[in-house]
Amino acid sequence: MEENLRQLSNGATKIIKIALFGPESTGKTTLARQLADYYKTEWVPEFARDYLQEKWDSSQQICTVDDMLPIAYGQTKLENERTLIANKYLFCDTNLMVTKVFSEVYYDYCDPLLHEAACEHEYDLFFLTDIDVPWERDDLRDKAEGRESVFAVFKQSLIDNNKPFITLSGDKDLRLKKAVSIIEDLTLARELGFSSSDFIYIQEYGIPIATIQKQLNFFKEGIPKAELVSPATLSNGILKLSEKDFHEKASFFDANKSGLKLNKFVPASGAASRMFKFLTEFINDFDVENESINAYINRKKANKLAVFIVGMEKFPFFDAIDKQLKAEFADFDSMDRSLKNFYFIKLLLSSDYFDFANKPKGILPFHKYKTHIATPVEEHLQECAQYSSANNGSHLHFTVSEAHQKHFEDIVDSVKSEIEKKSAVAIQVSYSYQNKRTDTLAVSMKNKPFRDENGQLVFRPGGHGALIENLNNLEADMVFIKNIDNVIQNNVEKISLYKKGLAGILLSIQHQVFMYLNALDAISIEPELIDEIVLFLKEKLNSTMKDGFHAENLESKISELQAILNRPIRVCGMVKNEGEPGGGPFWVRSDQGSVSLQIVESSQVDLSNEAQKIMLNAATHFNPVDLVCGIKNYKKEKFDLTEFVDHNSGFIVEKNVSGKSIKGYELPGLWNGAMANWLTVFVQVPLLTFNPVKTVNDLLKPAHQS
Repeated sequence: MEENLRQLSNGATKIIKIALFGPESTGKTTLARQLADYYKTEWVPEFARDYLQEKWDSSQQICTVDDMLPIAYGQTKLENERTLIANKYLFCDTNLMVTKVFSEVYYDYCDPLLHEAACEHEYDLFFLTDIDVPWERDDLRDKAEGRESVFAVFKQSLIDNNKPFITLSGDKDLRLKKAVSIIEDLTLARELGFSSSDFIYIQEYGIPIATIQKQLNFFKEGIPKAELVSPATLSNGILKLSEKDFHEKASFFDANKSGLKLNKFVPASGAASRMFKFLTEFINDFDVENESINAYINRKKANKLAVFIVGMEKFPFFDAIDKQLKAEFADFDSMDRSLKNFYFIKLLLSSDYFDFANKPKGILPFHKYKTHIATPVEEHLQECAQYSSANNGSHLHFTVSEAHQKHFEDIVDSVKSEIEKKSAVAIQVSYSYQNKRTDTLAVSMKNKPFRDENGQLVFRPGGHGALIENLNNLEADMVFIKNIDNVIQNNVEKISLYKKGLAGILLSIQHQVFMYLNALDAISIEPELIDEIVLFLKEKLNSTMKDGFHAENLESKISELQAILNRPIRVCGMVKNEGEPGGGPFWVRSDQGSVSLQIVESSQVDLSNEAQKIMLNAATHFNPVDLVCGIKNYKKEKFDLTEFVDHNSGFIVEKNVSGKSIKGYELPGLWNGAMANWLTVFVQVPLLTFNPVKTVNDLLKPAHQS
């Protein structure tokens, strides 16, 4: 008896089996036929239909509980027969799980043999057919009423039995289209070695299987290194303006901004763990019972800790922590100096108190004014009113983690009205999160998908470059981009001048680009215009035409110029490199041989190549500190910014998870590979515009002190 309910093994036949599952009259048969026809393979009809129709025709008797096992035997036999002749796929109109659910729903009983067989029968995927199609009457169907409750039972049975399933809704054409797309992804997932449960998890995450395939290839084959041609320097890729020029460009921006929607975009989701890393290491390693902090500093050569302690009273958070310490310890004032400093750092980091290392930088105290302590959130609001405003209105967008948004909102609510009152600018603040589907797969050091203690695949945030999607979702003509930690206490007016100057450069270039694109749309074009555009591209956008361009016919030239010009534009403020770590501006050769201006990180360069290493070290300027971006085309339509990403410019990083070494993939950086195919202009700006807070000690620098 049990032998009659045994299913042929999928592994033995190498057939991908898809089960159609759901209440009666939900389109299972239609979809099974469609899929079998599409893939030129077999499908398994519902054995019960012929069995019960014959019973009705011969004796006008309906189905009873005694029919459940014969139906199960017949269905298994039919499925096994079709499995042997199927072509790669087999689509099952029904299965033993359907029979089991019907037995339980209609007879409140399921034979133990049927129950066991239904639970053990395996399919690569179940398609749960929704009840959003009309119910059709026939001799064997029950009634249309109560479909919702029956559907809920079917769905719950899949959940309870850990079956891999996806719900299909819509009309028959839409269902077929969805099903084919899912099956193609499932097939690729199986080829990559993923199980059906892995596949469902990946589907729920929203990450395309093809994307994971690319990531696995990056891990196995490595990411192609950038080919540096030369550093971008002044008069060789980096524009140098006089103070007068900046004033003129800023005035041009002010005169032409009234018709624009401006937005200030601030990446702010990262925790401040790196900012306090050396303090965390101290707390974890310091033997408070047996050594002094001075002894620790000498033992570990902890120079950063020494600087922190010497400057402790200058930090904007000193008074708050000092007050808390005195409340916690009645004898605090009489404590040994070393012990005081230890407890100060401990409270600063403790999750029960200030927990600074686990909070985002944006909400930490950065600057001490006469009247209050200011956070970066407040400083960005001040800046926004200064330069990212038009018609007395402004927009400020923070990318945050969902868990921290409330902290940002509380700060905004406490200071925004006062800033708006003083500046006469109404500021609208919005937030977004890094999309989970931009997360990337983690792998072991042997490039195998890494799993947690429950056997589940592990995904990690895709890094800074994932925010290109957040930027892509903004509704704006021009976007000012600046990191959350690059704010200072003084010189806001000066910084605004340079920001507006960059915006003026963007507007003037954009006006010219738009004029040329409109001209290229015209019916008749003078050859002189082509030469003028080529010269403009070379002199203003550092872009040269490919070899053979001038020998092409007019139509080809127009098409090529349109492709080059019709892109988002970024104007990047660059400062001289004064020894800070990070990437810089370079002329880079692409796989196709073209040369363009790019921001390149050291991890993108082949450091084993001495010539490339020398070139990297010859960089004169640092990563952009400010960007001003034009993200609409000459027809006032938004660009799809994801179309301009160089997907071969991501990063492979090594991390530690629960004591295990893993590798992760980070997406092309926001202003590195994520903007690789934009029109790019580099402009030198003064050092006073660059004041990042990479470690807490940076807050001791003059720019952050009153």
